[in-house]
Amino acid sequence: MKSFRLKLVLVVLFLSIAFVSCSNDDDEKVPASTSKAALATEIKGPATGKVNDELSYDVTYVVDNACGEFDKISEVTIGAVKGLQVVAKYPAEGVCTQQVPEPKKTVYKFKSTTKGTFEIKFKKSETEFLTQKVVIE
Repeated sequence: MKSFRLKLVLVVLFLSIAFVSCSNDDDEKVPASTSKAALATEIKGPATGKVNDELSYDVTYVVDNACGEFDKISEVTIGAVKGLQVVAKYPAEGVCTQQVPEPKKTVYKFKSTTKGTFEIKFKKSETEFLTQKVVIE
């Protein structure tokens, strides 16, 4: 009987230690980054192209701080005019060591299946777009 009690106490003690020592690292979530529109300052690329040819345009944009990185290009509307905007992502936590951010660049790909004159518009302020015209032949 004493042997059974001793074994029971040891099992309970072992399970208690195992239960208490379990780590809850999985409960800690990495803070999500935040996204914000970045304003374009320049669009460089060809003024002409051919149907079904992919054209590349270098878009220069400014981020709020040195931690800002390219996230995506999305559609935006100013008034009734539709265009594009660069979206930058910023880490939720952390301090940026560089105070003045350098202008950054990304590449926008444009392809048309029809002939005509097209305008590639990127948001350069809250009220206006920066425009690049391209003629597709």
